Amino acid sequence: MLAAEKKKYTIKDYQLMDEGSPFQLINADLVMSPTPTSFHQILAARIFKLIDSYLEQSNSGGICLFAPLDVQLDEENIFQPDLLYIAESRKAELIKDHIYGAPDLIVEILSPSTAYYDLRQKKDIYEKYGVKEYILIDPLQLNAEIYILEENHFVLRQKAGINEALESVLLNGFTIDLNKLFL
Repeated sequence: MLAAEKKKYTIKDYQLMDEGSPFQLINADLVMSPTPTSFHQILAARIFKLIDSYLEQSNSGGICLFAPLDVQLDEENIFQPDLLYIAESRKAELIKDHIYGAPDLIVEILSPSTAYYDLRQKKDIYEKYGVKEYILIDPLQLNAEIYILEENHFVLRQKAGINEALESVLLNGFTIDLNKLFL
């Protein structure tokens, strides 16, 4: 007896789902994510406020958006990153009813149910499609990492612990004090 072939899902399957369904399309698999913890949401809100305040003060004109919001990278990959930033010059190109293409910066807050995808599969796909900066926040280890795209590959730029500040390369002068973030 032959093993049943695993179904590959596409954007058409994803679009048939109810709005707000807790799924992402990752490498043609529908991956369900439970709702985030309150601490996860607190971290996301704090980071959003920091980025939004930075954008306002720097007058850069870029935009920071937060989950749930679909980011379609191709027919088999539609993600909902915790936070994303799109530069002013790319807003018209990427922002429609959802995001079409790679944002300039992605922030993912790790959780036990999604860490594998954030650290492996999604990271590889973000790299492939040209996300310029990828920030991973680990609320269990109380640390964070910044990866930057160099010659089409992510390079670990910084790993910061609880008493350090994470310094963005893309958003010049933007930092996240991890001690205050994890407070």
